[in-house]
Amino acid sequence: MRPHISLDVRDVSKSVAFYKKVFGVPPQKQVADYAKFDLKAPALNFSLVSSSGEVSAVDHLGIEVETVEEIAEWKARLQREGILEKVKDNVACCFARQDKLWFTDPDGNAWEIFTVHEQLEVTGRLSQTGCCVPKKAGAHEPATCGA
Repeated sequence: MRPHISLDVRDVSKSVAFYKKVFGVPPQKQVADYAKFDLKAPALNFSLVSSSGEVSAVDHLGIEVETVEEIAEWKARLQREGILEKVKDNVACCFARQDKLWFTDPDGNAWEIFTVHEQLEVTGRLSQTGCCVPKKAGAHEPATCGA
């Protein structure tokens, strides 16, 4: 099984250049108004579609990895490409203890790469857990902690 995500974007070429940095590979297909990344790791069918001004609206997108070594690999790539915005190590968030990396695409979609060290007890509301949450104000603004 492999999830498929299709995002409406303002500029396919600009988004392709960004996601090539994120994933480390070029898209499998690309034309002026469409691109598709056929990814094996992470297992993801990811496409970008030119919009007529509207872009996709999500809270944030994420990729869960299994090990701290994988987090380190992602961190090195995102830093090398100059797109890593925030690093949270050993943080209690979303009722789990995790390591997280945050970045934002050209259309303001926040992404997290994370690994879960342990699940924590579910208590209270999510907004009271001190989680890092992405800003909604626009592209290239780092995630903030404490909602």
